[in-house]
Amino acid sequence: MTTIAFDSLPQAAAAARPATEGRLARRVLMGTAFAFLFLFLFVPLAAVFHQALGKGWEACVAAVTEPDARAAIRLTLIAAGIAVPLNLVFGVCAAWAVTRFEFRGKNLLITLIDLPFSVSPVIAGLIYVLMFGAQGWFGPWLQAHNVQILFAVPGIVLATVFVTVPFVARELIPLMQSQGCEEEEAAIVLGASGWRVFWHVTLPNIRWGLFYGVILCNARAMGEFGAVSVVSGHIRGLTNTLPLHVEILYNEYHFAAAFSVASLLALLALLTLALKSLAEWRLRAQAARTVSEHAS
Repeated sequence: MTTIAFDSLPQAAAAARPATEGRLARRVLMGTAFAFLFLFLFVPLAAVFHQALGKGWEACVAAVTEPDARAAIRLTLIAAGIAVPLNLVFGVCAAWAVTRFEFRGKNLLITLIDLPFSVSPVIAGLIYVLMFGAQGWFGPWLQAHNVQILFAVPGIVLATVFVTVPFVARELIPLMQSQGCEEEEAAIVLGASGWRVFWHVTLPNIRWGLFYGVILCNARAMGEFGAVSVVSGHIRGLTNTLPLHVEILYNEYHFAAAFSVASLLALLALLTLALKSLAEWRLRAQAARTVSEHAS
């Protein structure tokens, strides 16, 4: 009995050590993560609102409601209002094609969807300058027909669409692959049309993934700076979006006004974070329900 007791001590110690070390490692990692977030996320975010209210609430409201700021807000909403629905339609179609069909060039399509992630936004803006600029490929034709794309709303919309292409498709593709197509095939066997299958089977299954992708797409569209900066021309009151308006105010040493306008983008980021958390929670619940249904 004594020998058994002594032999079991190292085993008990070995069994207890990983649990203790696991708790210690977990606490260290969590502490490091929270410290990093506090220093590099919460402190700068608090600094933005502190600077925005540095001259009082009235000055903050005046900076946000003055004509150039209103024009920047309006242009930002227009660009996002066009880019997000276009990418929503494209993302759903691309995800449907990639996950439901086998065709030549499928890997190329996936690579092209990911292209804006690997191309600098400044380069993306320069592409449109080379295409639609005065010395570009289509520049002389556009001038002859009095069509302006660069330094106007169409160029800003094109640049915004380019940088936001992957978000919806990249959220839907893995979700639709994990769900499979059994329910859709069953609906087709029962006589449902393609549109009926999409609206009553596919869309309810992907709605939260679609919502998640739209949130990220909208946040990127409203916060885009590099590509829009190249094609906008920085015309105050006409082609400045919110990020460009913040840059101009800051370069002119209107710091309180710059941070006041920047606080709108910060509030957008917080709203995006809240909606993203909601969508992630719903996606996890949907995935758990799918797994349980397959298990049963």
